[in-house]
Amino acid sequence: MIKQKICIIGGSLAGLVTAISLSKLNCEIDLIIGKDKKNPKSNITTAISENNFNFLNRLNISESIKKDAWSCSVMKLYTEDQNDKFSKIFELDNNKEKNKILYMLKNSKITEQMVRKVKKIKSISVIKHKKISEIRNSGLLKSIKLNNLNHNYNLIIICAGNNSDLVKNIFSNHTIENSYKEISITTILKHDSIKNNIARQIFLDEGIFAMLPISNIKTSVVWSIKKNKKKDTLFLKNKIKFYAKNYLKNISFIANIESRNLNFLIREKYYKERILLFGDALHVIHPFVGQGFNMILRDLLCLEKILSKKISLGLDIGSSDILSEFSNEVKPRNFAFSIGVDFLKNSFSFKQLRNTSLKILNKNNLIKNIFFNIANKGFRF
Repeated sequence: MIKQKICIIGGSLAGLVTAISLSKLNCEIDLIIGKDKKNPKSNITTAISENNFNFLNRLNISESIKKDAWSCSVMKLYTEDQNDKFSKIFELDNNKEKNKILYMLKNSKITEQMVRKVKKIKSISVIKHKKISEIRNSGLLKSIKLNNLNHNYNLIIICAGNNSDLVKNIFSNHTIENSYKEISITTILKHDSIKNNIARQIFLDEGIFAMLPISNIKTSVVWSIKKNKKKDTLFLKNKIKFYAKNYLKNISFIANIESRNLNFLIREKYYKERILLFGDALHVIHPFVGQGFNMILRDLLCLEKILSKKISLGLDIGSSDILSEFSNEVKPRNFAFSIGVDFLKNSFSFKQLRNTSLKILNKNNLIKNIFFNIANKGFRF
């Protein structure tokens, strides 16, 4: 029996993990990635919930993921008071329950591990191609021209991000989107050794400052600030040291400061004629809740289950009925989750409302458990 073929466009984390996950199905996969670029390693880190971390482990990507991942069992939220002081307004402590609030992984490391895993999987063919500009019809299938040869596929999954020309050309601009008019500043600090299992987030008057442990002597910083004022590197480093000094000692910078624009996006249409959008092409949210990659993994778990069932029944995995089933299952959850995060971000801009709300919630263990379960597994309906 001829195996069905899947094409995955994009060599990002989303594209790599999608290829690895779907390789368990009885199908052939072409993973199209860009040409090699000699770029320095990024210092960006990713927060992964316990449920999604278990999913990654089931994919058997690498034994070292368990070693490289740094777990946090406590989360503390602070607000900026007068005289540059910070007051704790919320705490979630899972030490007693032995549930981890999140795991931290460096993007560059997990990407390297996924690339090595992909190369070992016989059902995945990695194709380096500068740019895919067109997807054509080929009878009942879809076709992509690669190295002067046409390749036909039952299903094409685009993991090329929301700014991809390919996405814009095929799906136009059917999105709900908005700019936060903020940039995200990221770097990594080295400091004296401590029991570094507390994820901290400080609501500042000029943005949200997060300190996310990645070892006992290293902490990742993610700071979202308004675009209205241009800030040089020295200014940013001094500010970061000032905010972190209450919790970390003998601070030094071991990574460059990186920045990116922060936007909000929800895609209205998930698929079209054997083409499925995936990852950031579907939803982009503010990083203050650390849920971007977690949403992708939840979508992937759903997609894998649906395609596995359909392949076992001998059905065409690129049919509109199957892609519609995936869209109908995940789209309402993603919409509710994205809108919820956006609502929290906008509401938390009002200091008095934010502080009062979080102090009230901090006294209610039932609501804390609900919030933890949503952050861990997403909405379930």
